[in-house]
Amino acid sequence: MKLRLLMLGKTRRAEMRAILDDYVKRIGRSCPIEITEVRDGEAAFKKLDADRAATVVLLDAAGKNLDSNALSKWLGELRDRGTRELIFLCGDADGFPGSLRQRAHQEISLSPMTFSHELARVMLAEQLYRAFAILSGSPYPK
Repeated sequence: MKLRLLMLGKTRRAEMRAILDDYVKRIGRSCPIEITEVRDGEAAFKKLDADRAATVVLLDAAGKNLDSNALSKWLGELRDRGTRELIFLCGDADGFPGSLRQRAHQEISLSPMTFSHELARVMLAEQLYRAFAILSGSPYPK
């Protein structure tokens, strides 16, 4: 299974980018992963249109709440069912246009609290790394 983090806007703060890149590197030991940053919702929709077979997960505060173990179990089930590509769609400060919401197969929430889009990206990457650590039996997710 390949992961793609499709992000509206750029991660501008160098310290956030460094943490994000570190987690992406760690995740890459468990599965292929890439980050794609696009300018706006229209550009994101074009990227999603190019890969219709991928499963799209939109991050939204109103989405389904999963704890780390539930996220890990869900990722493991997708992987075991043969899901080829999983795209996590991360919005910018303005959220998402309706066309992107319609394209998503599922919406999940990192928390009922609101975070900056840059911090939410780092949190997503950490939770994905934690999920793969749980699946592999690593001591990381204490």
